[in-house]
Amino acid sequence: MRYEIKGGNLPVVECYLQAGEAMMTESGSMSWMTPNMKMETTSGGGLKKMFGRMFSGESIFQNRYTAQNGEGMIAFASSFPGSINAIEIAPGKSVIVQKKAYLAAQESVELSMYFQKSLGKGLFGGEGFVMQKLSGQGTAFIEIDGYGCEYILKEGQEMIVDTGYLAAMDETCSMEVVTVPGVKNMLLGGEGVFNTVVRGPGKIILQTMPISNVAALLAPYFQNKS
Repeated sequence: MRYEIKGGNLPVVECYLQAGEAMMTESGSMSWMTPNMKMETTSGGGLKKMFGRMFSGESIFQNRYTAQNGEGMIAFASSFPGSINAIEIAPGKSVIVQKKAYLAAQESVELSMYFQKSLGKGLFGGEGFVMQKLSGQGTAFIEIDGYGCEYILKEGQEMIVDTGYLAAMDETCSMEVVTVPGVKNMLLGGEGVFNTVVRGPGKIILQTMPISNVAALLAPYFQNKS
């Protein structure tokens, strides 16, 4: 498979598949494709995985698109202004991503749930109890809210992240929820009460425009003022 990401802040990824190559995507993600792409709706691994995808924010069923009789092309557009990142998945190199970040992947990449082990992380970390895990072998595409800033953290190196800004991290990284120091800072600083500390080793991707922040900014304009 070869691919090309276009569109700037309104991105789309065009994937070119050789005959017999296939991609998996959540229901409704296909934007356009050539006529020789065959679609099959699948449970993607049985009942357990179906419910796992539902709890991680994806549709229960997945679609498999296979190129037939020569090269085929299929395109997946982002659902929100931002960027599409290609992530290379390999055995022992799984990646944890925010809910609903998964866009599409080669058939050899597996999408599953990732549970936060700590109650505090789920309640206060801003990422929720359930995230998504990409494992297996191949290329996966994820949606980033805004621009994705990548950092490589060394063993023990940390980054303090505000709620909603963590888009993805290598499974080798760990997360911890901490309180903002000082009561005055909590109440008057405007940054909330909790932050998430991400600790290396591994790569993290931070996004510049979390959709939750955008929704909060727009909410007053949609309220009934009558």
